Amino acid sequence: MKEGRYYEKLNGGRLQCRLCPHLCKINKENVGKCGVRKNKNGELISLNYGKISGLHLDPIEKKPIHFYLEGTQTLSVGSFGCNFRCPFCQNHIIAKSIPPTRRMSPKEIVEEAVRKGVPSISYTYNEPTVFYEMVLETAKLGKKRGLKNILVTNGYIEKEPLEELIPFIDGANVDLKGFNPQIYQEVFGGDLDVVKRNIAYFHQNLHLEITTLVVTGINDRKEELTGLFHWLASISPEIPLHLNRYYPSYQYHADPTDIDFLLEMKGEAEKVLNRVRCGNF
Repeated sequence: MKEGRYYEKLNGGRLQCRLCPHLCKINKENVGKCGVRKNKNGELISLNYGKISGLHLDPIEKKPIHFYLEGTQTLSVGSFGCNFRCPFCQNHIIAKSIPPTRRMSPKEIVEEAVRKGVPSISYTYNEPTVFYEMVLETAKLGKKRGLKNILVTNGYIEKEPLEELIPFIDGANVDLKGFNPQIYQEVFGGDLDVVKRNIAYFHQNLHLEITTLVVTGINDRKEELTGLFHWLASISPEIPLHLNRYYPSYQYHADPTDIDFLLEMKGEAEKVLNRVRCGNF
């Protein structure tokens, strides 16, 4: 455990976390919506600091990052917890529960990447925002050793912590979960405008790719997806977009994404975007 950054003390022993836009007000001995930031004796504690659920060598294309450090491997590292509540979560074992973990320090993670001879570390598997302190410290150390840092994220983070982190991040894949503000709020538990703002900020500062998991019955309206494509193109038609097939998982069991529909949407996206890929078949 480690004291978290970005919070303030309120009356009555409550704390307000200022790491992500939920701005959770947390009573004593309770946790925020992410499940991993706790009010313990009047301090906000990161419960997942140094607790690693996954550490693997992956092709960087698996993140997916297809147009940066192509053909290389990356050291993927993840912990547990998430600040969204997607009912179809593909990683719910680590996002919505406490899995088996091993203890590792930022220094040990960086040393492992150097020992394996890979050019980058990817913060992935669960939402890296909710193990912010671990990501920040590891990324800083990695930079000093000549490593690149890759963020695989839902993009739901407050402006100030993002601005502190971004100088140490070289690439990102943001999971843009749809383009309907109401569904974003009611299904995922987030504000689409915040994610859009952060996507624009990422694009200004690092290599950015976008993933949209096309989920049957949730975000698979043609009009909505077309709006997403055109909005992304308004930032830059060069931003790579990954349209991925959904499979039933966690609490959601609709049929997998229709492949013909996914390919149709790829064709629509290619009218305004120059680098569109389909995956997860």
